[in-house]
Amino acid sequence: MSALARIAVVGSGPAGFYATEALLRSGVPVAVDMFERLPAPFGLVRFGVAPDHPKLKQVTTVFDRIAGLPGFRFIGGVEVGADVGVAELSACYHAVILANGASLDRRMGIPGEDLAGSHQAGAFIGWYNGHPDAAHLSFDLSAERAVVIGHGNVALDVARILLKTADELRHTDIAAHALNALAESRIREVQIVGRGGVERARFSPKELGEFGDLLDCETGLDPDDLPEGIPEPSIDAGVEARAVAPILRGFADAQGGTGKRRRCLIRFGLEPVRLAGKDHVQSLQLRRPGSDRTIDLDCGLVISSIGRRTAPVPGVPYDARAGIHANLGGRIQAEGVPVPGLYTCGWSKRGPHGTIGTNRACGVETATALLADLASLPAPIGSADALVASLAKRTGHTLDYAAWRRIEAAEAARGRAAGKPREKFVTRAEMLAVAGVAA
Repeated sequence: MSALARIAVVGSGPAGFYATEALLRSGVPVAVDMFERLPAPFGLVRFGVAPDHPKLKQVTTVFDRIAGLPGFRFIGGVEVGADVGVAELSACYHAVILANGASLDRRMGIPGEDLAGSHQAGAFIGWYNGHPDAAHLSFDLSAERAVVIGHGNVALDVARILLKTADELRHTDIAAHALNALAESRIREVQIVGRGGVERARFSPKELGEFGDLLDCETGLDPDDLPEGIPEPSIDAGVEARAVAPILRGFADAQGGTGKRRRCLIRFGLEPVRLAGKDHVQSLQLRRPGSDRTIDLDCGLVISSIGRRTAPVPGVPYDARAGIHANLGGRIQAEGVPVPGLYTCGWSKRGPHGTIGTNRACGVETATALLADLASLPAPIGSADALVASLAKRTGHTLDYAAWRRIEAAEAARGRAAGKPREKFVTRAEMLAVAGVAA
């Protein structure tokens, strides 16, 4: 195909940017329009990475360079599935790549899960990261004990933010409303609970090791959970699993007496049974898998972190079991047959696994599949430029990458005044006003 191919990428997280880069650097005449429902790009890099992990956020400089490539256009504040449908996009572009992540938390499915004080990790993370959909939420931090359900790095993020002092968080880009609330927290103990044993935990050594460096919190294990101690990793265990075991042993051997006022307890072999309380969570009942023995923990806050799934998009085949768009190698499939011109990458392609860097190979794989198909794809019947102009009228604004850079500059200026990397705007209205576009 020698004529310019127009591609729509839905979502501006790492996978979307890496797929875009692969397309624009392919040597094939391609232009990419990137659609993002929020005024701010970068997906989980902005709204998922914990505020005390600033090095991970430096990848946005790579995304800025990609956004500067010829043929790139950013269209912010447009939600695909609401402001524009996939069918309408498909009519105006040679191909559409869905890189819309995994925005829905999986539920525990136990009695009492909807009590006040019971939350899912995505809401809490969005709250402390200033996501416009979560900034208005509130979390009761008045009880002495909180419980985090899950044995992955997201659970560690949640627990760590609950346990850090305000001084440890003050100079990060944590949202101001979250910092103020956490500064008044009365939580003194966080238990991180999972149904599996040590060998099934999905902690990374770096993230787990940070619990040994918390300013006012000591970390330990409950010997009742591990009557035979920390097992040696199997010969087939990966490098990370072998590195986690000695860290856990160090926590198990901790004697206390440090004078620290907060405590983290990492628990194994316990599954949630029910949450109890009249109007608010007062206790969590746990059970040993395969046993009738239960344990009741008094607590006032429970945050579950047991996985995420992609939100279905109208008109796009969905794999409900896996919680992703139905696809094979990035080509979206209906009944096992590829849907011409429809692709996916990132978490909406493979599930919420891997690091930010994992998305590069994932995005490249999808872009490569699209380019291989390009000659056989039908030409669009509509105009991408006309569609973008129409969307500006529908939404009442035009939010391009230059507008985002104005938002970013204003956040950085606010951050300098507070001794932070940035002070995020947490509502769409604030962002649009700062960007200087009509709301």
